[in-house]
Amino acid sequence: MTHAPTTVLSTDPREEGLEPQSLWAVRITAILNRLVHAFAKHWLFATNALVAASVGLPVLAPALMARGHERAGRAIYTLFGPFCHQLPERSFFLFGRQPVYSLQELEQLIGPEVPLRYIGNPALGFKMALCQRDMALYLAMLVFGLAFRLIRGRLRPLPLRLFVLLAVPITLDGLGQLLALWESTWWSRVLSGALFGVACAWLVYPYIESGMRDVLRVIRQDQHAMPHSDSGVRMKTASSGESCSAPATPCPRSATGPQRQKPLI
Repeated sequence: MTHAPTTVLSTDPREEGLEPQSLWAVRITAILNRLVHAFAKHWLFATNALVAASVGLPVLAPALMARGHERAGRAIYTLFGPFCHQLPERSFFLFGRQPVYSLQELEQLIGPEVPLRYIGNPALGFKMALCQRDMALYLAMLVFGLAFRLIRGRLRPLPLRLFVLLAVPITLDGLGQLLALWESTWWSRVLSGALFGVACAWLVYPYIESGMRDVLRVIRQDQHAMPHSDSGVRMKTASSGESCSAPATPCPRSATGPQRQKPLI
């Protein structure tokens, strides 16, 4: 006695005949593919947003302090503390008497013992959460990143020789300060930091752009290589395990069962 085959609808041919563990693997792979595709397509926007936050938050910190939001302001100083020395004599001040103070000036204004991470007060103003050199570096990277959007794919990476040349000012200025050979000035910190920021972005961004274009090309090739059924819904008979694109089309029997497609990553 034969039973009429029962038809079961499956919306994704890749999920037919898979064990639960394999089914989850296919779904997780599909999600990862989408994430990789999205990042490869929008990596410059994500990078510019991160660099913009590295410029904007240090400026927001003194603004919050000046308006009485001390808790939020100190949280930003703490957030950037591991990435910068935050010395007051090497930082810009906002909402005070002047934008920069030397160590001698701070000692005259607040006493001989100036805390290493002194934030400021309403009279003197409040310092930014990053030093002058770091602020110039990140701002230069942000400007370069915004300009790179117009020339991406055409700009070649900065030659290593030029990168070393642009890194000389920050190296000499920083080492001279560290070894107490001379006292760097705010404009030397800004200039050397900005040159190094442009050098870093110019060296790295074209390589990232090239790599992300390769990722997108591979994803598109794999998507085109995937076999597509004639219909969006495949028919699977529960009694025999056969699947068809349309009820009127006979399906050949497969000795190996449904084939799993190659994941994209």
